[in-house]
Amino acid sequence: MSMNKKLALIGYGKMGRMIAQLAPEYGFEVAATIDLNDEFAKASSCDVAIEFTTPEAVVGNIQKLAAMKLPTVVGTTGWLAHMDQVRATVDQHKTALVWSPNFSIGVNVFFRLVREAALLLKDEPEYGAWAWEIHHDTKKDAPSGTLIKLVEEMKQAGYARNIDVGSNRAGRHPGTHDIGFDSAADTITLRHAARSREGFARGALKAAQWLVAEKRTGVFEFSDVIFGKTKT
Repeated sequence: MSMNKKLALIGYGKMGRMIAQLAPEYGFEVAATIDLNDEFAKASSCDVAIEFTTPEAVVGNIQKLAAMKLPTVVGTTGWLAHMDQVRATVDQHKTALVWSPNFSIGVNVFFRLVREAALLLKDEPEYGAWAWEIHHDTKKDAPSGTLIKLVEEMKQAGYARNIDVGSNRAGRHPGTHDIGFDSAADTITLRHAARSREGFARGALKAAQWLVAEKRTGVFEFSDVIFGKTKT
């Protein structure tokens, strides 16, 4: 990718700064950084935006970016109750959006592994299940979007029994997710542990590359970027 692709960062906290640091590796020039109360017009000359802000701000930000016809990668979590509204906005303006509760490539592979395990155990009633996570104490949503997605994957695979869900928030932990299945005979535990925010930043930049590679419209998940599915 040539170096003339211009990137707008919506939100310039820890994630925004890491994305800015890594952006040149992915062929992007950070041409605009927009934080609280900044003017979105600063992004008008950009090719794509990456949004990492707060659940309270994300829907309004998506609406502004869609009106600018600026393809957007959304890494903020805690807003999925508004998905129908967001989808309608993106379709109305004929633009594109990639979202995910987690932009780590490893986590998206983990989603598939968990789904497969749930599928294999759905008809084995002696196996109960749990889902647990820990994140840093500044994370806004609990359970996280990632944990919610993991439980949804299990249910969609046909695991209809109760799944006990737990969350902890402490210190500066970047994120660990455990999915477990337990019976009188044995225990199966699947775990993904993040070492830093770098994996999330690299995944978001990969999604931004994918959006600008050709004219795409619609709402996509990060799994579409990795595994080649079609728009939702």
